[in-house]
Amino acid sequence: MLLAVNRYNNEGSMAPPTQSAIRVAFQGEHGAFSEAAAISLLARNIITVPRATFDSAFRAIAEGAADALLAPVENSLAGSVVRVYDLLLESNLGIVAETILPIEHHLIGCPGATLAGLKSVSSHPMALAQCERFFLSHPELKRVPAEDTAGSVRDVLATGDRSAAGIAGRPAAIRYGGVILSESIQDNAENFTRFVLLVPKDSTSQNPLLGPRMDGNIMKASLAMRLAHQPGALLAALQPFADHGINLLKIESRPIHGRPWEYQFFLDVQTDAPGKLHEALHQAKAATSFFQVLGRYSPARPAQS
Repeated sequence: MLLAVNRYNNEGSMAPPTQSAIRVAFQGEHGAFSEAAAISLLARNIITVPRATFDSAFRAIAEGAADALLAPVENSLAGSVVRVYDLLLESNLGIVAETILPIEHHLIGCPGATLAGLKSVSSHPMALAQCERFFLSHPELKRVPAEDTAGSVRDVLATGDRSAAGIAGRPAAIRYGGVILSESIQDNAENFTRFVLLVPKDSTSQNPLLGPRMDGNIMKASLAMRLAHQPGALLAALQPFADHGINLLKIESRPIHGRPWEYQFFLDVQTDAPGKLHEALHQAKAATSFFQVLGRYSPARPAQS
């Protein structure tokens, strides 16, 4: 199927910002899934700031280029975005909100291109891997890794090469004036990415849009901790959550940089009793050698594909 898509008429792929607009950095180019997630979470009253890498995106606020950062932390198929967790722990940023975005991969080419005339397809390696069935049915197509999904479409459109295409979301096709040669080519329709909104921990009161988002009594918390090397250390750190009826949503270990074969743990917990969470955090901290609350916020509403 060939779908023509109109180009955006403005500079930032969103409505013109007002005086209260905030600048939100993201990794990738305009039209990226991260940009779409930022607009979904904060409506269109923002200025999106593309950055080439995650490291650059995490520097954007300190460099005065942005007020906040929207970063992916996990995908329902591929798992955690480990570089983001490492950078989050090293930064002075805290999580104040989250959103979940359905991920649909489209094959996007130049105007006049056809699927039959393609020779190569570029995109981020994760996107290429999530479209394995498409490539198995088109073994003649060469896969070309790129820095990000939207950037692959931008580069293809810039060359005007009708034998090349990129894989990205619909916003990238609109942004760069491409045509969708094949829709929804991802292997699994249940493909979602969770993004978090990050701001400096001492700046949440400056703009209501940047404060922790609390919707009702349900509270989610993201944590990082390190444990003593002794039997039962992990159990001792987790027991307070069980004792206070707090649900453990996720736990993952990551290597501690500079300390081979030592690990730190990242956790997500959730409760409808914020007071019990406070007490559980206090008790868990006492059972660890390092403990950091990365953010407290309302959980995102269930994503719809």
